[in-house]
Amino acid sequence: MTHFFLRLLARLPLRFWHAIGALGGRLAYRFNARYAKRLADNLRQSGIAADAADYQRLLRQSAAEIGKGGAEIIPIWLRPYDQVLKLVKECHGWEHVEAAVNQGKGVLAMTPHLGCFEIVSLYYAARLPMTVLYRPPRQKWLEGIMRTGRGRGQVTLATTDVKGVRALLTALKKGEATGILPDQVASKGEGAWAPFFGRQAYTPTLVSRLHQSTGAVPLLMFGERLPRGQGYRIHITPLAADLTGSKEATALQLNQALEALIRQYPAQYLWSYNRYKRPGGVTPPPGE
Repeated sequence: MTHFFLRLLARLPLRFWHAIGALGGRLAYRFNARYAKRLADNLRQSGIAADAADYQRLLRQSAAEIGKGGAEIIPIWLRPYDQVLKLVKECHGWEHVEAAVNQGKGVLAMTPHLGCFEIVSLYYAARLPMTVLYRPPRQKWLEGIMRTGRGRGQVTLATTDVKGVRALLTALKKGEATGILPDQVASKGEGAWAPFFGRQAYTPTLVSRLHQSTGAVPLLMFGERLPRGQGYRIHITPLAADLTGSKEATALQLNQALEALIRQYPAQYLWSYNRYKRPGGVTPPPGE
C-alpha cells in the first residue's frame, strides 16, 4: 500500500519535489542543532565562502539543496525509467566515456556527494553496463524500493563487501563501468588519511587499487540540479593524472580533484556528511 501511494506521488513534477525538499532542508537546519552544526562547521572548514555574507548565503542554499536531495529520490526511484531519463537535459563530457570504451578499458565512475548522484548511474546504464556498490538500508521495507529504483537499465547492484569488490573487478576486466562514492568514509584498512579542504579525512583507496590492477579509467561524474526543478545536467570529468602513486599520494590526488569540482558547485555538496569522522580501530591522522 505504501509503495503504491509513493508511486502515485512520484508523478508530481520535479519542481514540486524540489520545493518540498528545500523547505524540509531549511526546517531541518533550523530545528536539528547537531545536523546544523556539522553542516556549518564543514562549510566553514572548506574556506569556500568569500566573506561572512557569502558564507550565510551558502549555508541557506546548502540546507535547501540537501533537502532537495532527499525529496528527489521519490520520483527518481519510483517513476518509470523512461520518464526518469527525460529529467536529464544535458550531458557534458560523455566523450571521455567513449574514449575509454574505444580503448577497451573499464570506467571507474566516481560519483561524490555532489548534486544528484542517483541520476548518474541510471543515465549511464541506459547506454552501457555499470556495476554499482550499495549498502542495504537499515529499514528492511526500503531495500526492495531501493534495489528496484537503482537497479534499472544495465545496472548491476553489488553489496559493499568482499563479494561486491569482486563484482567490481569482474566488470572492469570486461571493459564495463563501476559506480563508487569517492568521498565516503572508508572502513578500517580500506583508506588512507589525506587532507580534504585543509583537514585530514580517511579517504577510500578502492578507486586507486582498482585503477592500478585493471587499468580502468577514473572519471568524476555528478548530476547538477538545474534551477526551478527543470531537471539535471550531468558532468563527466577526467582526473589530471593517473592514480599511480602510494595510497597516501593517490588519496591526496583524489581529494584535490574533488575539491576543485566542489568549488564550482559549492551549494550542491552534502556538507552535512560526517566526512571527517575516524572509523573504529583506525589510528588517528598525524598531528591529532
